[in-house]
Amino acid sequence: MSQENSAGATPKAYFAVFAALMVLTGLTVWASFLHLGVWNTPVALAIAVTKGLLVALIFMHLRHSPRLTLFVAVSAVLWLGFLILITTSDYLTRPWLPIYGS
Repeated sequence: MSQENSAGATPKAYFAVFAALMVLTGLTVWASFLHLGVWNTPVALAIAVTKGLLVALIFMHLRHSPRLTLFVAVSAVLWLGFLILITTSDYLTRPWLPIYGS
């Protein structure tokens, strides 16, 4: 007899994701003590994105949700990326303005 809830996740899946999150948290702490040079940020972001995907797919039930819900979640992430991109481009081009040159 399966103990699947209405969202399609089993208690076994929840415990597996919890264990994976604990392992990834330990990996984050371990990686923070390593001197990886320019790779520190990409490694930390890769671990964070993996943890975020696990939480969104299993705990937030995006894995078994309707396509419209998945579309909205992906759209929100793309919109956030766009906002970060235009903010960064504005910030990086400000020193080129004549009011900053003295």
